Amino acid sequence: MTITDFGTWQDNVPAEIKNDAVWKVTAYRLALFLADLAWQDVTKLLNDHRTPSLSDQLYRAVGSIGANISEGYSRGTGKDRARFYAYALGSAREARGWYFEGRHVLDDVVAQHRIQLCTEIIRLLLTMIPDQRSYAVREEGAAYVPALNKINADGEPEDMSDLLHNVPVPEH
Repeated sequence: MTITDFGTWQDNVPAEIKNDAVWKVTAYRLALFLADLAWQDVTKLLNDHRTPSLSDQLYRAVGSIGANISEGYSRGTGKDRARFYAYALGSAREARGWYFEGRHVLDDVVAQHRIQLCTEIIRLLLTMIPDQRSYAVREEGAAYVPALNKINADGEPEDMSDLLHNVPVPEH
């Protein structure tokens, strides 16, 4: 299935996943969405003789985001949850870097979309981690501006609408 929209993608996520409590975590939903988008992206990167290693690294990093969020969500203490959320944060930053490096093959529009999606996940995790630790994560000079407080009909922050509903895909 070629993904063109977050809403359509969500409709195709199995009920077993959507009925789990972790599904309520926005960063988790975005991580799974990114992982499905990455499937198409790594396929294109794998087909270029210069980027098979980048393809592998990218897919591992993207897959690690949602895996660590779900692992952390399942932990009993806030400190333990925060540790796994921090792993997810590192993986999101790693994935963003790999997308930047893959922009030459994926094209700038696709890479920029994925970089923005990673940045949104990073922003959410930077809020989740201190909530679990009960103290702030210090990010000197980091420009992670919170999403607007307006929520659209789909329950998404309005400033993410374009990011979630106008999804570019790599040409094959």
